[in-house]
Amino acid sequence: MLKGIRVIEHATYMAAPGAGNILSDWGADVIKIEPPGGDPIRNFFATIGTGLEDNPVFDFDNRGKKSIVLDTRTADGQAILRKLAGGADVFLTNVRPGGLTRSGLDYDTLKSVNPKLVYCSLTGYGLTGPDANKPGFDVASFWSRAGVAALTVPKGQDPFALRTAFGDHTTSIAAAAGICAALVKATRTGEGQLVEASLLRTALFAMGSDFAIQLFFGRIGSTKSRHEQIQPLMNFFKTRDEAWICIVSRQGNVDWAPLCRVMDRPDLIDDDRFVESKGRRANSAALVTLMDAAFGAFTKAEIAQRLDDEAIAWAPVQTLAEVAKDPQVLASGAITQVPSASGDGSTFSSPASPVRFPGADDGPNGPSPKLGEHSEQVLSDLGYGAREISALFETGVVA
Repeated sequence: MLKGIRVIEHATYMAAPGAGNILSDWGADVIKIEPPGGDPIRNFFATIGTGLEDNPVFDFDNRGKKSIVLDTRTADGQAILRKLAGGADVFLTNVRPGGLTRSGLDYDTLKSVNPKLVYCSLTGYGLTGPDANKPGFDVASFWSRAGVAALTVPKGQDPFALRTAFGDHTTSIAAAAGICAALVKATRTGEGQLVEASLLRTALFAMGSDFAIQLFFGRIGSTKSRHEQIQPLMNFFKTRDEAWICIVSRQGNVDWAPLCRVMDRPDLIDDDRFVESKGRRANSAALVTLMDAAFGAFTKAEIAQRLDDEAIAWAPVQTLAEVAKDPQVLASGAITQVPSASGDGSTFSSPASPVRFPGADDGPNGPSPKLGEHSEQVLSDLGYGAREISALFETGVVA
């Protein structure tokens, strides 16, 4: 889909490299600029001594890319990066704006070199405002600052952390979409575009329905326990064999009688406490207790069949081990095969990019690169001669 598009990725950790991963899967030529010592995520498993060349966390965000180690603290390193940007379609970075300006790698500078450049800045808090230069991580900027952590935890309970890079990769999707939109403009008009993605703004869009309520009414309801739900039918219930089931009930009373039949409790269909949504809300605790007993009388397989027979929307609450074997996950193409960095021709399973293009190649275009694997090739392609390249290696500007 993006064959012929060149991306210069001046970024570390997860969110911006995750966006580069999506673009790489979709066919872009992504050159990853790594600092001396490499992207810190290369060391994600170093402390447990896996002894493997493959690192599933680093590999997920960096498969199919080329790696050049460049010391951008030096004038020569900055000059090389500007030259790379001059011939690129996209410049993707998560370096804080102040550092980019000091290095001559800000949007205005690179735009003067390449007017058609799509420049994506991915930060914690955006490019303007009092916190524009603060470091951003997803558990802080996406999860905590945006209110997601406070709203997610049930009232009265302590905050908890989100899972690894959840906010980062949500923001990766947003950044990739913004880049593609700007590429359309660049193709149509010949003019580049600054794309500003942030963990904070993405989080606020991701929880946009709740945020819209807060902005409109000036308040928002807290997250309730299972027995306190405003819509108690939209809930989680445990089966006899200890499996949790998520029920999604439609608005109004459409699903009340069908759910009574699912539970083998037709006597509840006309129960004055539950027949209307207002009554179910008022008697939420009692209703959930009744439903717990009803669901607990069936196995997961039995309740699944009964729910399907009544056309109730539901899903199993699965572990990732179960997800990895879920036939629908496999059929959707959500798991892809990534070539091993060992070079022995083997592959391993990894999450696929978030969008599928049936009939087009939308998968990994190679393994993740070894540190500095393509440094010499990238410099040669830029027009540097063998003697110049050797000197850059000797001075440590390139590795």
